Amino acid sequence: MPLELINPDDLPVPEMYTQVVVATGSKLVFVSGQQPEDINGKLVGHGDFAAQARLAFANLGRALRAAGARPEQVCKITIYIVDYRRDEHVPIIEEAQISLFGDHKPANVVVGVAIMSPGYLIEVDAIAVIDEAIGS
Repeated sequence: MPLELINPDDLPVPEMYTQVVVATGSKLVFVSGQQPEDINGKLVGHGDFAAQARLAFANLGRALRAAGARPEQVCKITIYIVDYRRDEHVPIIEEAQISLFGDHKPANVVVGVAIMSPGYLIEVDAIAVIDEAIGS
């Protein structure tokens, strides 16, 4: 496996991510920010953060598959949220993240942003590492 997940003893153990991810694979995959859009580029779930989060993570999964990567090969994600409110948004993000990653917990950061395209509430990008030598 090209990723080593580390939660140092002297740092808190997060529920939804890993403090440190060491990547040793041979191929890097950088996925652009995935938005809550359908195949035609139309916004889905206008005003519905949960619907947008589910679709943004689903689109991230589609983009990873297109590159030959699996969710468990993702070492880092960045989640951009319009008008971020921790108590409101974190449970929804966790559900959407688990739907794609299951028990895998890549390093992550949540960034609150003031303005995106009108109606868009979330965007997610990723970095994955594939070890081509063993086909994983």
